[in-house]
Amino acid sequence: MNQLLAMRAFVRVVDTGSFRGAANQLQVPRSTVSKLVTDLEKHLGARLMNRTTRNVVVTAEGEEYYRYAARLVAEVDEADSAVRGRKLTPRGHLRIESHPTFAQNVLIPYLPDFHRQYPHISIALGIGNRPANIIGEGVDCAIRAGEIGDETLIARHLFDADFVTCASPAYLERMGAPASPEDLAANHVAVGFFSHADGRMKPLAFEKSGHRHLVSDLQFSANEDNGQIAMILAGMGVGQNLRPFLLPYLQSGELVEVLGEWSHPTLPFRVVYAPGRHQSARLKVFIQWLVERFGKPSQG
Repeated sequence: MNQLLAMRAFVRVVDTGSFRGAANQLQVPRSTVSKLVTDLEKHLGARLMNRTTRNVVVTAEGEEYYRYAARLVAEVDEADSAVRGRKLTPRGHLRIESHPTFAQNVLIPYLPDFHRQYPHISIALGIGNRPANIIGEGVDCAIRAGEIGDETLIARHLFDADFVTCASPAYLERMGAPASPEDLAANHVAVGFFSHADGRMKPLAFEKSGHRHLVSDLQFSANEDNGQIAMILAGMGVGQNLRPFLLPYLQSGELVEVLGEWSHPTLPFRVVYAPGRHQSARLKVFIQWLVERFGKPSQG
């Protein structure tokens, strides 16, 4: 038995919560991972995990062994990286998850810059509105907005994005610019969001000098950012969205900011990743690149 390989397989099973997830990460058949863990248990004379048809439950002995094994595997990987010079030239594969509009309008335009700096790192960018199971799906890190929710994840703050109220030039030529939130509610068409979960409308929010005003009557709405932005671009009305998402259209003149003296609570963006797993050199440089590129109050 290759004990180091068996320990690595065991650590990956615990990290991902499944033999299939560990097999995907190690790029070996699931049966190989199962045999390695079984051989390791025979070698130790202890059961490290209980298997069922649906999940894997780590035993008390397994929890204790994992703490030592994870540290040892990480140290071996670090030693290999040092000798091979990979700290200077990180390489390998990264699985990243991102919100669709952030990926399209913010992250992807800058990825060529990352590739120029680290040409030996390949990236698989998962794009979707559903938060990925970082451990279970083998994701290295994810970029998320708002509250993280999962306290088991490590979160590193990138920036706080402000909201912009805007409309297309065609709409403004036809309807004029709203003079106030009250004017918007009474005399204009509001474009916003509805919740996919319960269908509720999300009002446009405005704050100034301690006063808060909500525009709840939405003539048009979408359940995700790209659709809502497309409605505003089509001249259907006045809407609010995050400045980083709107910046390309504001810069091109396809959208024009209105009611700029009114603010909206900002939304924090963070990069999150799982604790307990060895943070590879490639993940370290990607996170550092994110912080250097985006880690500031977002004005675009």
